[in-house]
Amino acid sequence: MATANDISQLAAGLAQLAERLAAHDADDARPAPRPLPPRVLLTVEEAGERLGIGRTTAYSLVRSGALESVRIGRLRRISVSAIDAFAARLVAGSGGEAAA
Repeated sequence: MATANDISQLAAGLAQLAERLAAHDADDARPAPRPLPPRVLLTVEEAGERLGIGRTTAYSLVRSGALESVRIGRLRRISVSAIDAFAARLVAGSGGEAAA
């Protein structure tokens, strides 16, 4: 069984450890990471999210050529400008009709 002296020594040791950890954390302060620039190319899933459509529909639009995409190695990417152009074509094609 621990005596009062043992407990007080343990408490003092824990206090010293806490002080050392706090000092170590203050020394290790790193600058905040630099923010990333806005992405120019998105995955098909991300493009679908941006358009508010599902993944399957986005892949179908890419496959049909309605939504322009590029291949980078084995990856398929869609530029933000292609997404904007597709949306503009949709709006122009609707003739400004309101959804019923």
